[in-house]
Amino acid sequence: MGCSTPPIEPQPGQPVTGPAPEGTAAGAEVGRVYLDDVRVPSELNYDADESIVYEAPKFKAGVMHFSKWRLDVPSLIGFFMDHMVQDKWTFVNAFRGKEAYLSFSKPDKTCTIRITETWTGTVKVTIAVGPLGEKKN
Repeated sequence: MGCSTPPIEPQPGQPVTGPAPEGTAAGAEVGRVYLDDVRVPSELNYDADESIVYEAPKFKAGVMHFSKWRLDVPSLIGFFMDHMVQDKWTFVNAFRGKEAYLSFSKPDKTCTIRITETWTGTVKVTIAVGPLGEKKN
């Protein structure tokens, strides 16, 4: 095998990515998809050293960290607000101020997106996806 042979299995430290979620037109794909159904702008850089991903045969969850220098925060918020709903997430709520928190849910899981900007101009995005807890009666 030569150097141009692509790896067959994901390599350590690479994010868990997959095909676009169902219902998304192939020509309309924007960004990269993580944990099966969380779309992230291609401009953001994945930080494998700060991230943790749990993967089971039927479920993926984790806390992923991304960053990019000089990224427009309102546009980034708009990206997530638009694409999460397009990818069948239900908008739950948002807190906006010095930091932004966006919450979404699906029948079996939740997603919280935290967006911050450092004084040096680096925008940091933390995406946490986890199972939805059962209601107590």
